[in-house]
Amino acid sequence: MKPEKTNRFICTEISGGAFAATQQRVLVDRKTGVNYLWTSAGYAGGLTVLVDAEGRPIVTPVPRDEE
Repeated sequence: MKPEKTNRFICTEISGGAFAATQQRVLVDRKTGVNYLWTSAGYAGGLTVLVDAEGRPIVTPVPRDEE
């Protein structure tokens, strides 16, 4: 079975340019609305869920036309 190719994530914010030493991106999952922070520096990178003050995941409503 071949996985279906989808654009599951929306990039809502980018800081650092294409050639910057470090970059940060906020990604929103189109299915769940959960926000993630992707940070990269050189050949290293990391992904984490963004949470509010109570430790709950930050969820952004995704418009129907974005699904």
